[in-house]
Amino acid sequence: MSLAIGVDIGGTKIAAGLVSEEGALVEFASHETPVGAPHDIAPLVAELVERLRGDHKILGVGIGAAGFIDAARQNVMFAPNIDWVDEPLAAQVRDRVGLPVIVENDANAAAWGEFRCGAGEDTNDLLLVTVGTGIGGGIVHDGKLFRGGFGVAGEIGHLRVVREGILCGCGQRGSWEQYGSGTALVREARDRVAAADPEAVALAALVAGDTDLITGPMVSGLAQQGDSLALGLLTDVGHWLGEGIAVLCTVLDPSVIVIGGGVAAAGDLLLKPIQESFEQFLSAYDHRPVAEIRLAALGNQAGLIGAADLARNAPGAVPNES
Repeated sequence: MSLAIGVDIGGTKIAAGLVSEEGALVEFASHETPVGAPHDIAPLVAELVERLRGDHKILGVGIGAAGFIDAARQNVMFAPNIDWVDEPLAAQVRDRVGLPVIVENDANAAAWGEFRCGAGEDTNDLLLVTVGTGIGGGIVHDGKLFRGGFGVAGEIGHLRVVREGILCGCGQRGSWEQYGSGTALVREARDRVAAADPEAVALAALVAGDTDLITGPMVSGLAQQGDSLALGLLTDVGHWLGEGIAVLCTVLDPSVIVIGGGVAAAGDLLLKPIQESFEQFLSAYDHRPVAEIRLAALGNQAGLIGAADLARNAPGAVPNES
């Protein structure tokens, strides 16, 4: 069995898996992400790799991390949420485990996972849109992961959709993820509760009026129960997503669009407004083949499955003899 190890470095958890060539998760391990200690992450990743490695022959290690990854898939050029700048992450892990190691943007890795083993198995051109705290993206074109000239393609959440709009963590105003993400969903919900909106009674009761306690899953849960405020907020997010996806399709023309990330757990409550808005804003909708929009199939495991597969097929990937 051709095994590789995939690692997904998240803001709260580092997940790692021993993955077969078919994308099956053979073993799994995880650890909380060290808070405020970015230089402790590489040793922790190495520890998880060794825990999974055991007596198995491993072809390589793939690491998915949020941020800009260089073209060689070795260094994290910039990762604001972890405070990494020009971090030689691949070398730091490789020196500890003695295996080939690559690093890839986490959304790119998830896109590759869905393409190889999930919702995009039947296509050669795929756009993944991950909807969580922000909006991430990954592009597969003609059966290959599209990374751009410098390795940082796919940062779709930072498309500017509103001139002089809401300030984004990237430094510009009006980024797409400020309107079509979990952050947008929670921000609007908190504003409605704080304004004592009559429609927000159920949500206000859930948190006893403390807006800081409102979360995305809480809003999605109320929407699934038919709460009018929550349904409206989720619909607004879906409409923003559909409009942005229509713009991306004008440029990329994928055959399949996969929606993943935490907010996608709302299912059809999110997918329906995305589809409606997408059809409304896609140019020449009635005169062109139209991409199919699907929910992701691999859930939270897409990133580590994709990272493992990329490592398995990277130059220099060879089984260890331990």
